[in-house]
Amino acid sequence: MSAGAVLETRGLTRRFGGFAAVDGVSLSLPPGARHALIGPNGAGKTTFVNLLSGALLPSAGQVLLGGEDITALPQHRRVKRGLARTFQVNQLFPDLTPLDSVSLAICEREGLSARWWRPVRAHRTVEEEAAALLAALRFQPADLRAPTRGLPYGRQRLLEIALALTLKPRILLLDEPAAGVPPGESREVLETVAALPRDVTVLLIEHDMDLVFRFAERITVLAQGAILAEGPPEAIARDPQVRAVYLGEEAAAHA
Repeated sequence: MSAGAVLETRGLTRRFGGFAAVDGVSLSLPPGARHALIGPNGAGKTTFVNLLSGALLPSAGQVLLGGEDITALPQHRRVKRGLARTFQVNQLFPDLTPLDSVSLAICEREGLSARWWRPVRAHRTVEEEAAALLAALRFQPADLRAPTRGLPYGRQRLLEIALALTLKPRILLLDEPAAGVPPGESREVLETVAALPRDVTVLLIEHDMDLVFRFAERITVLAQGAILAEGPPEAIARDPQVRAVYLGEEAAAHA
């Protein structure tokens, strides 16, 4: 394992028949990283995250979490070891309030879900933890008790991140958290994620290059399932291969 890495892949590969969607990817994330994974459509980004989370098993290679080989572990056991993720499409309860949604997730984590029929607020410490978590994600008091369906879409994306954080993860995998979010709200989403405590390591997939360059301290570029380039944002912006394959004028604007 690379020295100090909290999450590492070694030669990670996933084939579908003769097609390698992910082809020998080796990646290492130190604790507290703010790392972005970018690339053109079909580059293998979501497949790679599915391999990390356990939604898919690799054809070859390894996934290590804190030095432990978790390559063969199912998703729920990876979650218990501190690996959480969000998805491109929200999976929320539109009629619940953010406070109730997060409280229910905490109850599930603490093994209290069998008593779901009791009012969530009967668990005072649960509600206090839920409110504190939502406040850390910049939810206003008025947001906490409003039905989720009425929240701006950026707030809904932050709520999904809050639900993932109830698991107290070491690694948070975010698959396009700003997808479909208006520009002003999307900046807030990424700024909020970047400000999370450094005991949470974040790996982000995102297509909006402006957001990526604002958020990431290091970027990995995938092309045709393999790593094309990796480095700090300024190096990625200047890399001629990256500009030719993917970023084009967007990269030049950040150089």
